[in-house]
Amino acid sequence: MLLLPVWASMLLGLLVGFLPLVGMEPTGEAKSSSDPSPNLKPPPMSSCSNCSSQLTLKLEFSTKVVEHEYIVGFTGYFSAKARSLYINSALRNGGDGALEWHIVPRENPASDFPSDFELVHISQPSPNSLKTLEDHPYIKRVTPQRQVFRVLKYVPTPEPAAPWNTTRGKQKWQSWQSSRPFRRTSLSLGSGFWHATGRHSSRRLLRAIPRHVAQILQADVLWQMGHTGSGVKVAVFDTGLSEKHPHFKNVKERTNWTNEKTLDDGLGHGTFVAGVIASMRECQGFAPDSELHIFRVFTNNQVSYTSWFLDAFNYAILKKIDVLNLSIGGPDFMDHPFVDKVWELTANKVIMVSAIGNDGPLYGTLNNPADQMDVIGVGGIDFEDNIARFSSRGMTTWELPGGYGRVKPDIVTYGSGVRGSGMKEGCRSLSGTSVASPVVAGAVTLLASTVLNRELVNPASMKQALIASARRLPGVNMFEQGHGKLDLIRAYQILNSYRPQASLSPSYIDLTECPYMWPYCSQPIYYGGMPTIVNVTILNGMGVTGRIVDKPIWQPYLPQNGDHIDVAVSYSPVLWPWAGYLAVSISVAKKAASWEGIAQGHVMVTVASPAENDSEVGGEMTSTVKLPIKVKIVPTPPRSKRVLWDQYHNLRYPPGYFPRDNLRMKNDPLDWNGDHIHTNFRDMYQHLRSMGYFVEVLGAPITCFDASQYGTLLMVDSEEEYFPEEITKLRRDIDNGLSLIVFSDWYNTSVMRKVKFYDENTRQWWMPDTGGANVPALNDLISVWGMAFSDGLYEGDFSLAEHDMYYASGCSIARFPEDGIVIAKNLKDQGLEVLKQETAVVEGVPILGLYQTPSDGGGRIVLYGDSNCIDDSHRQKDCFWMLDALLQYTSYSMTPPSLSHSHSRVAPPTGTEHPLPQRLEGNHLYRYSKVLEAHLGDPKPRPLPACPHLSWAKPQPLNETAPSNLWKHQKLLSVDLDKVALPNVRAYRPQVRPLSPGESGAWDIPGGIMPGRYNQEVGQTIPVFAFLGAMVVLSFFVVQLTKTKSKPKRRKPRIKRPTYLQQQQQQTTTGKTPTV
Repeated sequence: MLLLPVWASMLLGLLVGFLPLVGMEPTGEAKSSSDPSPNLKPPPMSSCSNCSSQLTLKLEFSTKVVEHEYIVGFTGYFSAKARSLYINSALRNGGDGALEWHIVPRENPASDFPSDFELVHISQPSPNSLKTLEDHPYIKRVTPQRQVFRVLKYVPTPEPAAPWNTTRGKQKWQSWQSSRPFRRTSLSLGSGFWHATGRHSSRRLLRAIPRHVAQILQADVLWQMGHTGSGVKVAVFDTGLSEKHPHFKNVKERTNWTNEKTLDDGLGHGTFVAGVIASMRECQGFAPDSELHIFRVFTNNQVSYTSWFLDAFNYAILKKIDVLNLSIGGPDFMDHPFVDKVWELTANKVIMVSAIGNDGPLYGTLNNPADQMDVIGVGGIDFEDNIARFSSRGMTTWELPGGYGRVKPDIVTYGSGVRGSGMKEGCRSLSGTSVASPVVAGAVTLLASTVLNRELVNPASMKQALIASARRLPGVNMFEQGHGKLDLIRAYQILNSYRPQASLSPSYIDLTECPYMWPYCSQPIYYGGMPTIVNVTILNGMGVTGRIVDKPIWQPYLPQNGDHIDVAVSYSPVLWPWAGYLAVSISVAKKAASWEGIAQGHVMVTVASPAENDSEVGGEMTSTVKLPIKVKIVPTPPRSKRVLWDQYHNLRYPPGYFPRDNLRMKNDPLDWNGDHIHTNFRDMYQHLRSMGYFVEVLGAPITCFDASQYGTLLMVDSEEEYFPEEITKLRRDIDNGLSLIVFSDWYNTSVMRKVKFYDENTRQWWMPDTGGANVPALNDLISVWGMAFSDGLYEGDFSLAEHDMYYASGCSIARFPEDGIVIAKNLKDQGLEVLKQETAVVEGVPILGLYQTPSDGGGRIVLYGDSNCIDDSHRQKDCFWMLDALLQYTSYSMTPPSLSHSHSRVAPPTGTEHPLPQRLEGNHLYRYSKVLEAHLGDPKPRPLPACPHLSWAKPQPLNETAPSNLWKHQKLLSVDLDKVALPNVRAYRPQVRPLSPGESGAWDIPGGIMPGRYNQEVGQTIPVFAFLGAMVVLSFFVVQLTKTKSKPKRRKPRIKRPTYLQQQQQQTTTGKTPTV
């Protein structure tokens, strides 16, 4: 019987040897039988078992205006003949008979149908000819055609210990990125499985085996109930799909919108996205039976055009697509043709799911169209429910400077190390919010197939179900996770009990709940402070259009001191498409100036929509929603502790070309994060709060605040001009005790010309509208005290008060009062480096100045030439310690000894050596400025606008107790999840076609078994099969040995050995040692 344990040990050895091959494939490898392009070929990977290096798919994008080509948008859909007639009529009426133009043919599936735009080539356009086109009654807009370039390269993932702020390195100023980066970028990070999230977990290695994201989210529960996406049309806008890919069985249509004569995917990204949604084998998608519509909008050279997207969007509307995944994005929420078309798509009941962006962990980095109210914006998490480091954070910046951003993303889901289909076969792992987006798109497709009455499914109702069912992640704020993690089963329960209604996002306002309600919960409110603005999104599941009936009603709870706060509400006049805004401004009543406590109330809103199926003309559906409000009130802080942040004079991209403050950041040349204390100045805000300061935001001109309430006005990186009235008022305020701190940045007209780009639309060179800051405007503001900044441009490391500092593309102080304190340092002349590629060190560059105004009780002024040390965007060494010292000086008149007695103190400059910087001739700042307006000759200031006036709602007090917990399980008005049970589950397997010759089987990768009875993850399933296999083999040998023993005669000599071995075995049991 020794044969049995020998074979058993051999079998177990083989199984143990094979298990790592089956279940532990390295996540960094992309399994594909072909090489899509030289740029995409991964380098060979080491076979060492402990290697931690991974591959990341590096994406580089650029765009340029196509010479002489224009997108002419119409007010409606017209035939090709009508569009041609309208354009011909408009240009003929312009009186320019010599103008050469023609309509560019567009050969794609949409060319046979009416369209709302035309692509026109104009050889020598003039401003008058373009104006003539826009003046035609049927032409809505004329915009330049854009060409997009995308480059994908596999690069090693940086070490986890590296800081996320880009490190500084030596580089030559050979050229500047001369064109605006692509506004719609692919959002895939690559094949790396783990991305640092800033939260340590001791279980990370236990989750090293990738699992199918569909099974992790329990899609197999719905599969077993017979729901597999059948009857739902889902569109993938990406790089195409191969015709005979073995993972897909229901590709309804493949369309090509590029100028290449192929429908296949030459890059692999589109195949991966489609696989996450609808793959039927190996790395399974969510909805294998859905109708897959593939829109190829990128070439194999990674080029696309705006007109390709617009045509493809029109075709998606025509084909009545239900769900559309868009794993691209960009910062330009003012790209009108694109944004308008997204609105039109959702208005036609297309549920658009889009990636929120890969620009995290910086705040204020949301991408469009995911930041739109009608789109489901998706962020990324890893498999341990940590927010992925790369996932972009809120808030939206559309509403700045006067308002406040909305909550985005809407939800988060797995986006790190997710497995999807390889380009030809097999599977691969990728990370990024472009991975999380198809996860939600696949879930939405599957959910839509579970609803019997498909009329109830629309962009609003689906988003309502997703956010109401989402599982909130602990310790994460709403601008990181939105409403929480996708919960597929709870969303199914809600959708199948749904009735049309309105809802709110967020569904309540609790300024005491941290950290979820950050930044609202980070600072209590008090009498005399700027109103706290909460921008709530109204989702209208009743119809594509709606309205708010009468006005929202404010009802304070008297037992909970609701009468201690005042509430003002503004809202969208029309809710379209499917959504609108509800801006709630909260302020403290005068009677609570010295009171501390909690105040509560709620706002009631009634939404009405036209009833689509109502027999009565003018019939409406209505829905009333309640917005609970809870705030913490404290007595008004002393003036010295109150800091006012000037938001009104900060400008950013879009719409204008405002360059980065740090010129070293050539791969990120635009200033687009909002320059707000809750976006790219978040760390500074958190630091000031930890030091006991109360920070408020001024979203109106300087004439609109009571300076006697504040100790310091903080101006950082200001690009806007100033009204003459603002300059006059600021001088008066400082004479009366207000202090001013200014953090400037570079401004040099020669450097601005160097970073220009050629706009082929106007055949002109476009310059930045300002430098890093608008130094000429700042000089106008502070000139009355004999102060000015220069146009010098400096950088370098230095030490100040025993702190290491870095000056990143800052300017110097050109003029300062002789009785002030000035600190100077030796820095490199970065302007010389940019212009002539030469290096020089300038000694004694004045960078910091402190001044006490001479008037009795007057305030203090501080100038510093660089803001990068407090800006999260590209900060390398923070100077929060210096900001503390400066606030001690401005608020309490305490001069820091480390500065007043510094060895770096120099005599204040007089400014007579060099002329002060002048505004760039021919700049277009007036186009985007709130202060300037176009004028014959130089732009002139507009009339000073009136200060914002809030209309406080008349309270309707309630003498009842407020709810103690505003958030339990988020649920819609008509749904009680406790009463919605899952139906009885019956066994069901999605239909799987047999493997054709040459295709890989289900065991090629971990978890390759199609969903059926087993719902275990890969790490649990493989040992079960190994054990069962071992039992079968052992049983076989036991049967064979039994048969052999039962035959007493005619045994061959070589068969006698087992009997002899058996005798030896018996002798061994009696204590005797056998001999051989």
